[in-house]
Amino acid sequence: MKQILIILTLLNALYADYKELLFNGNCITCHRTDELNKSAPTIIEIRKRYIEVFPKKEEFVKHLSQWVYRPNEEKSIMQKAIQEYKLMPELGYDIDTLEQIAEFIYEKEFM
Repeated sequence: MKQILIILTLLNALYADYKELLFNGNCITCHRTDELNKSAPTIIEIRKRYIEVFPKKEEFVKHLSQWVYRPNEEKSIMQKAIQEYKLMPELGYDIDTLEQIAEFIYEKEFM
């Protein structure tokens, strides 16, 4: 039983690291955590706005991943960001990957 718990703990940690790797490999270039060389809203701004509108994790993940999958100005909850930076381009990621990234964003306290 102890070995199973250790294995499950390790698998959970690896999965969490994988979601962070997906985020850092795909999002951080444009959605930085600082104001330097800013080409899009920071991930802090995005997370804050999405949590305001979708405080429950399931809704947050669903809406953020669906929006990134097919960016749509009319469905955006960040109209000012679109005015400032233009509409995010469609990136071609699959929805499962986007859901994992959205879970990471929901769970992570960016500073």
